[in-house]
Amino acid sequence: MNEQTEKDAHTGVLAITIRDKNALYASYMSFVKGGGLFVPTARAVRLGDELILLLTLMDETEKLPVAGKVVWITPKGSQNGKVAGFGVQFVDDDSSRVARNKIETYLVGTLQSERHTHTL
Repeated sequence: MNEQTEKDAHTGVLAITIRDKNALYASYMSFVKGGGLFVPTARAVRLGDELILLLTLMDETEKLPVAGKVVWITPKGSQNGKVAGFGVQFVDDDSSRVARNKIETYLVGTLQSERHTHTL
């Protein structure tokens, strides 16, 4: 997963690109109501912070704007060698539903897997 942080800290915008199905599986938070995405990063955030993710999936050129709030934080040096970063719960709107549907389409057949993810 590649992460680019936009310069304007006031907007809370992150451009996220996920080009690999395994990385998407590891980052998708299907257990969060409405879906969510874990963002591996050292960027400091607080629970409840609101962000907009500009999400690019696989080989698509379109950036999907997804609004959400931080609901999960894994600090640097956490137990079990988990990757540092934070999880964003998608808000319940049309653009988030489009993103969630695309993610779940890419992950058909793997969502019930017992493989470890960045969060669980």
